[in-house]
Amino acid sequence: MTTPPKPDITQSSRFAKTRDAHRDETAEDYVEAIAQLIEHQGTARVGALAQCMGVSHVTVTRIIDRLSREGLVTKDPRKPIHLTGSGKAMAQQSQARHEIILAFLLALGIDESQAQIDAEGIEHHTSQQTLQALQKLTNTLNTQ
Repeated sequence: MTTPPKPDITQSSRFAKTRDAHRDETAEDYVEAIAQLIEHQGTARVGALAQCMGVSHVTVTRIIDRLSREGLVTKDPRKPIHLTGSGKAMAQQSQARHEIILAFLLALGIDESQAQIDAEGIEHHTSQQTLQALQKLTNTLNTQ
């Protein structure tokens, strides 16, 4: 009788990290979009956020309710959405990760529209250590 293989702790850690990143993706995307709407339009409203994210008004309302429960936004019916301190910090971190990855992809010669799309997905799954390495390599590539 053969014994089953031992679980690979490293593998399970990788899967856990990926699950955590997937869980946080929506929150990060929405707080980043809210921050951008506030910056560019002065306010963030459900309708504008729905248009920005390409989803329905109902979808945005459900996600904003979740973000409110998580302490990332404040909301009142028929009023603009506001980021809390935690929401602002998450938006800034997400934007910074996006910019580092976008700059790296552009330095590799990826066209801007594709780099924007790719950076949007990659930003949620990249560690701080990897971001620092990408930023260093980007600086090197841009000075050559």
